[in-house]
Amino acid sequence: MKLILARFFALWAALCFTVTLLIVFIPIWLLGLVPEPRRSHLLQPIFQGWMSVFFILAGVRRRYTGRRNFRRGENYIVVCNHNSFLDPPLSSPGIPGANKTIAKIEMSRIPLFGIIYKRGSVLVDRKSEESRKSSYTRMRAVLEMGLHMCIYPEGTRNKSREPLQRFHDGAFKLAVDTGKAVIPALIFNAREILPPGKGFYFWPRPVRMQFLPPISPDGKTVAELREEVFAVMRSGLQQTQ
Repeated sequence: MKLILARFFALWAALCFTVTLLIVFIPIWLLGLVPEPRRSHLLQPIFQGWMSVFFILAGVRRRYTGRRNFRRGENYIVVCNHNSFLDPPLSSPGIPGANKTIAKIEMSRIPLFGIIYKRGSVLVDRKSEESRKSSYTRMRAVLEMGLHMCIYPEGTRNKSREPLQRFHDGAFKLAVDTGKAVIPALIFNAREILPPGKGFYFWPRPVRMQFLPPISPDGKTVAELREEVFAVMRSGLQQTQ
């Protein structure tokens, strides 16, 4: 019975997403004509409004905590755990301030949605060394513009039973090179709503995102910063289990 209901909820969520996407598509497309960083500042309230309507219609109640850890006038590298396709629409609109997310270039090839993804993301082809190097340069440019940069350091969705997968160095090298602090962010329950490995399945339930205090890269190597952030995030995730 639950599987049947989950299929019905998935159909309803897909319909809600598509209809709301069509409503915001034209203004988001037009804002592509506006130069950065003003474009991202104008896009953020649209993304926030769009996702607020979508999640309400889809029956998912969101809760964000720890936003006070973002200091006015500062921008950060936000690193999130990654369990579900639901993580990006939860994380980017939930960050208090204009931001961009690192994303796979494959997402930009989806009709209509791909254009929106291009507006809010730094795209990377993980199979191309040149693309990975270029994405790093573009992420530095995002930070230099005063925007937040949202990164999933696990690199891909965590399908294991462990709270976190091994972190890649990119986010932490970016922090050490730019001097920008890292804000760890924990996403809870997204896996239960839209689990990996289950096709056309959606189970509405409350979801939470917690922003932890910033961690400075000052005086740390990339490996030291990576391990410190990993330990803090792992501890935070385990405490809720």
